[in-house]
Amino acid sequence: MVHTLSLRPNPGIAPPRTAMVMAAGLGKRMRPLTATRPKPLVEVAGKPLIDHVFDRLRAAGVERAVVNVHYLADALEAHLAHRVKGIDIVVSDERARLLETGGGLAHARPLLGDDPILCVNSDNLWIDGPVDAILGLAEQWDGARMDALLLMVPLARAHNHGGQGDFHLDARGRITRRRAAGRLAPFVYTGVQILNPAIVADYPQGPFSTNLFWERAIDAGRAWGMVHEGLWFDVGTPGAIARTEAMLADG
Repeated sequence: MVHTLSLRPNPGIAPPRTAMVMAAGLGKRMRPLTATRPKPLVEVAGKPLIDHVFDRLRAAGVERAVVNVHYLADALEAHLAHRVKGIDIVVSDERARLLETGGGLAHARPLLGDDPILCVNSDNLWIDGPVDAILGLAEQWDGARMDALLLMVPLARAHNHGGQGDFHLDARGRITRRRAAGRLAPFVYTGVQILNPAIVADYPQGPFSTNLFWERAIDAGRAWGMVHEGLWFDVGTPGAIARTEAMLADG
């Protein structure tokens, strides 16, 4: 039996004040829609993907977001300046070089402060279940025993996702990697997590993946997962947009 951590957060819990929103990717799988716009500005259910993310951040009470930009950065910056309200925006500029997820986090580190960091992929689309997912993570966060707390969704409920799963959860909620090529793992990473900022250290120069920080946390027994009880959609290709919109329309 997998322990999913408590999913009834204290209504008075405070979310991380600052979120890191990953928005610098090239969006290759979303072509041709990304030929003229960055992937975070591709519309799903009547609004750009990144606006869905900011809806969730505002609902949870996040006050500030650091957003990294690279591909078609001017268009994304203009959108952030004129369309995103209610959250203070700081841009982490990666125009000179795309740094991937880990490199982008490291590049933005001076802007993020020393409190736990909420990190969210800008192409996420999720609907909260019984509790707000971000507040649920904040409630479960324990810096004494965690360096990473990842929001997971069961593979069977990872809509539009064509992968084999990412992680296993043990009986206490600690995560380990999918064990072998060709084998399934029961949980998929949703693109939402809380990180201890101290883990963003001793990293290579240039592009690298957040996997570097996860592997360190896993090896130390300090990487944990919480299971999302609402809906989650992998909106990575043009075909996934119509499927996602159809499911949302069906309620």
